[in-house]
Amino acid sequence: MKGTIYYLIFLFFIFSCGKKNTLKSSKNIEGTWKMIYAEVVENDSVKLKDLSNTTFIKIINKTHFSFFNQESTGNKKFYSGAGSYVLEGDKYTETLAFTTIEVIKNHQFSFKVLIKDDTLIQSGIEKVKAAGINRFIIEKYIKLNK
Repeated sequence: MKGTIYYLIFLFFIFSCGKKNTLKSSKNIEGTWKMIYAEVVENDSVKLKDLSNTTFIKIINKTHFSFFNQESTGNKKFYSGAGSYVLEGDKYTETLAFTTIEVIKNHQFSFKVLIKDDTLIQSGIEKVKAAGINRFIIEKYIKLNK
């Protein structure tokens, strides 16, 4: 009997110490997000995206996403995209259906996402051979609509 109790306590300890999934449901990812940090690793270099003169917004609903980037002064550097996404656990896959860059249209991009409180961290490999894109990205967003 004592052995059974110790065994149950051991099992409880093992399962209670497991990694908690901070992405409790797909509802957590829904909302309007503002990029506050972006890092791009390409070849042997790491570049931090300068966000001081631009606003990058990502909007995610139940089935679709959109993003746009607008420089603070002028319209010379505006770009955007939109499409559908699938979220399975922490794997977030975007299918880019709308963009002005034809060579990446309808391409799928898979990322790992982590949501903690009002922060979304998205990381993964962006690879489109036809566009010459092969890089690892880390993006950090804060939720605007709480």
